[in-house]
Amino acid sequence: MPRTLVTGGAGFLGSHLCEALLRRGHEVIAMDNLLTGSVDNISHIRSDRFSFIRYDVTNYVYVDGPLDYILHFASPASPRDYLEFPIQTLKVGSLGTHKALGLAREKKAVFLLASTSEVYGDPLVHPQPETYWGNVDPVSPRGVYDEAKRFAEAITMAYHRSHGVDTRIVRIFNTYGPRMRPEDGRAVPAFVPQALRGEPITVFGDGSQTRSFCYVTDLVDGILRLLESGIHTPVNIGNPDERTILELVHAILEITGSDSAVVHRPLPVNDPKVRQPDITLARIRLEWEPKVSLEDGLKTTIDWFRRKLGMSDAGSRA
Repeated sequence: MPRTLVTGGAGFLGSHLCEALLRRGHEVIAMDNLLTGSVDNISHIRSDRFSFIRYDVTNYVYVDGPLDYILHFASPASPRDYLEFPIQTLKVGSLGTHKALGLAREKKAVFLLASTSEVYGDPLVHPQPETYWGNVDPVSPRGVYDEAKRFAEAITMAYHRSHGVDTRIVRIFNTYGPRMRPEDGRAVPAFVPQALRGEPITVFGDGSQTRSFCYVTDLVDGILRLLESGIHTPVNIGNPDERTILELVHAILEITGSDSAVVHRPLPVNDPKVRQPDITLARIRLEWEPKVSLEDGLKTTIDWFRRKLGMSDAGSRA
């Protein structure tokens, strides 16, 4: 039975990974300091192969017994969170990654780093392949997340080259699904509650900026394929179905049956104008590509938010 540690295991992505690993027969240890994660995300898991440790991975990390895999997902991940917690974001990307890599070296475990498409910054190359070095402003407010992940990638590769740690790096593009925190600052959890309540939907900028939204089950499938591969360099995992923010809004309004108005606010500093993954490497090396359409994924996600917010489905067109 493989034994696996998931840092950030009580977060949105971490909790879905814990479930998927349990289904594959792993013993899973979730570790989270609950800065942005929640035990509600894992409270439904009933398995004697699952345990939770509340701990901050920026401190020395020790886990008793063997470990076969370490998936390092601990980090604030939404703009609202990493702007509120800039120091913690930088610390978990640097110190936290260092501590988790040290544990992987000690246990001779496979180490997988959750990186991000934000390493490409406001890209000048479109779509973004793994070979693109990015366009990042390191001293902007948003730079704390970008640079934390860029450093995390660098130290992960250094541990691979210098210490022989068996590493993986996944660059995660915009992902959505159940268990996102309502109004955490990302587009889907911001727009859906507003639509369900009939409140104005807040769009930053004119809404022509693009994102590529990947449903969480597709993302988890890609991550686990990468985990089992022998690829040490970064791999993009995301959905290349590029949509404008206004297209996303209209899809949400259609599914919810909401008559919410759209209001526009100034675009935040260094907000990327475009975002679309080049997933050629994942298609060829992992035989992976997303399967869930935006419309189908949104229906499931909206149903989850409706239950989360204690609302009925009256009036929904889903």
